[in-house]
Amino acid sequence: MTSIVVSGSMVTKLHNGGEPWVRLSWLRGLMKLGFDVYFVEQICAESCVDEAGNVTDFDSCVNRASFDRICDAFGLSGHAALVSGDGTRVHGMSLSELHDLAGDAALLINITGHLSLACLFQRFRLKIYIDEDPGFTQFWHATGNPAACLAGHDHFYTVGLNLGTPACSIPTCGIVWRTIRQPVVLDDWPVCGEGAFDRFTTVATWRSPYGSVEYDGKTFGPKAHAFRDFAELPELAPQQFEIALDIHPDDRKGLDLLRRHGWRIVDPRVMAPDPPSFRHYIQTSGAEFSVAQAVYVDTNSGWFSDRTVRYLASGKPALVQDTGFSSHLPIGEGLLAFRSLEDAVAGAAQIADGYDCHCIAARVVAEEYFDSDTVLGELIEDVGVAP
Repeated sequence: MTSIVVSGSMVTKLHNGGEPWVRLSWLRGLMKLGFDVYFVEQICAESCVDEAGNVTDFDSCVNRASFDRICDAFGLSGHAALVSGDGTRVHGMSLSELHDLAGDAALLINITGHLSLACLFQRFRLKIYIDEDPGFTQFWHATGNPAACLAGHDHFYTVGLNLGTPACSIPTCGIVWRTIRQPVVLDDWPVCGEGAFDRFTTVATWRSPYGSVEYDGKTFGPKAHAFRDFAELPELAPQQFEIALDIHPDDRKGLDLLRRHGWRIVDPRVMAPDPPSFRHYIQTSGAEFSVAQAVYVDTNSGWFSDRTVRYLASGKPALVQDTGFSSHLPIGEGLLAFRSLEDAVAGAAQIADGYDCHCIAARVVAEEYFDSDTVLGELIEDVGVAP
């Protein structure tokens, strides 16, 4: 059986139930296609924490227990490793096993260039870079920021569906970018009939860990700025709007602004701290409403959220800010896009008025455009790897 290694972050940031699902969709999707799949996460010393959130050593960190719970729950035990940033400590598979695996595997799928340990990275014969953050990645690379981690890969894929076309202002940096949609294993996200038709939710971080990004004299701000632009929505629409919002206490003004305009704010560390609770939160919602970061919108990147894909798969309509994806995905039933506050008000009313039809259409969009069998099957065929 052909071996594939997927690398990315699942437990680097704890109490974030959505992040593991990105990697799990790749892992479980490739398993469905018949591959022998392994997962490797590289964690820096600053991300190793104890129960109180204080930095501790690799051997004592609670990240390891979280890693084990996810691996046990999703059939990855014995096929996964958590590796310290310097490569001296390993949890799960041994370093010698990883060394052999890297030499034998047909392919490394490196999500955001996560795996950088030379002793492993250089042994893979074929390496694919998956860009989850179009704009950030290319701007960093163009300005010499090593955070892009592009060097050494053989193929480059991005979820920015407009990248490399005249419609998008993000530079390609001389790289041939192939586009890919966010995969979802539909069996992991069945249709769920729970949730009130007029309750729109999302899971969000007020300020990206990346912060603002600058390029060619322009600054692209965090998601906080986008939410401010649509803060009045609950006052203009009769539906309920809720955010499971990761926001720092120092951002009290932002929190007060949202609450003053009628947003319901819940704690994602309580509502969606791990993959099962994240899935439950989405599947018991009525629909999604979400803005997007300026770097995705202002560049017309065509970025589309993996979280939104999971709403759609669950039969939950989505009303999300257009980043240019409307040129590639069907808009109007199940999936609605907005550019202005007026668009958002009208879209919420449209979903509420025809809710049952929008729920059915949402699942159809997921099946036709994001099914992991199709999305990952096309990538595997493209790079010439077979089970």
